[in-house]
Amino acid sequence: MRGRFDAVVRSVRDAIAARAFPAAVVEAGRLEGPRWTGAFGRLTYDRDAAEVTGDTVFDLASLTKVVCTATLAMRAIDDGRMALNDPVGRWLRDWKGSDRDHVTIRHLLTHSSGLTAYMPFYRDCTGRAEFERAICTMPLEYEPDSQSVYSDLGFILLGFILEDSWSRVRGFSGAPGAYDPSSSLAEQFNRVRSFVTPHPLTFNPPRAWRPDCAPTEVDPWRGRLLTGEVHDENCWALGGVAGHAGLFGTAAAVGAFARAVLRTMIGEQIFGQPATMHDFARKRDIPGSSRALAWDTMLPTSSCGTKMSPRAIGHTGFTGTSLWIDWERNRYVVFLTNRVHPTRENNAIREIRRQVHDAVLEELP
Repeated sequence: MRGRFDAVVRSVRDAIAARAFPAAVVEAGRLEGPRWTGAFGRLTYDRDAAEVTGDTVFDLASLTKVVCTATLAMRAIDDGRMALNDPVGRWLRDWKGSDRDHVTIRHLLTHSSGLTAYMPFYRDCTGRAEFERAICTMPLEYEPDSQSVYSDLGFILLGFILEDSWSRVRGFSGAPGAYDPSSSLAEQFNRVRSFVTPHPLTFNPPRAWRPDCAPTEVDPWRGRLLTGEVHDENCWALGGVAGHAGLFGTAAAVGAFARAVLRTMIGEQIFGQPATMHDFARKRDIPGSSRALAWDTMLPTSSCGTKMSPRAIGHTGFTGTSLWIDWERNRYVVFLTNRVHPTRENNAIREIRRQVHDAVLEELP
């Protein structure tokens, strides 16, 4: 609509000119549907690179934690396959010791399990068995529940637990080392995605999507520009599918997910029981933390800026992505970029996120 969202357009174009990121798509909407979408820039800084469109596919990075892992956890809880108070050791046999026997699924979801934020396990580990053993046996960094330290490692374990919860309920009893394809995190998520959006949203996107994928980093570890290939190295070593990262999608797909959250909040059983969705959106009482279950909640210093309501929920992704949902006021903002192109050392997006969200919400009262 001409004359609308002008401040958003200026903010994003200025950011591209300042080389905060080469590509961006913004979608702002409500339960009823998108109200405005803007596509900006080119896929890379090359002058002959393709222009960004609404069909551009982004590496969503840690949006995977809320779009996939939290969603599947809610469904597992509602189905009785898993409980928030389940000890992690009930699910993962290498998770044992007096320092961690009391750590539960809830602690993993709130980043309060005692696990450190990150370890480059991809250098020495490949596949689930090696990652699981390495994470479960590493020393805890702090007393569980005493603080919240944002941890990819906890969500990697959640992905493993969700796979096991599906296998158990199906009574899968293959030989040792056998694998039930229907239990995979990717397959579980695809079943949910199929009734939420027809737009691209998947792990390990097919090669046919690559012309539409926004490239991320020139990765020195893999020795190539990553296009349609997951940026996160630990996820890559896990085959491109993990509880903490790996999803690729368009702004339209993420927007459809946001509307499904809003619909669940007001009583529709899209992702599970509305009470479960509200529980996941509730800020927990952890010292110094704004975390809910998987989701973050609004603070004046948050990436969503200053104009969301106090109980808004959201998340960011390392590659330059974010989703914020102000469910009390029926509005959401999707902001997808490839800020790690050509290098992750570029952190200019931090203040730009706040500017963009404030500008959007000025136009979306």
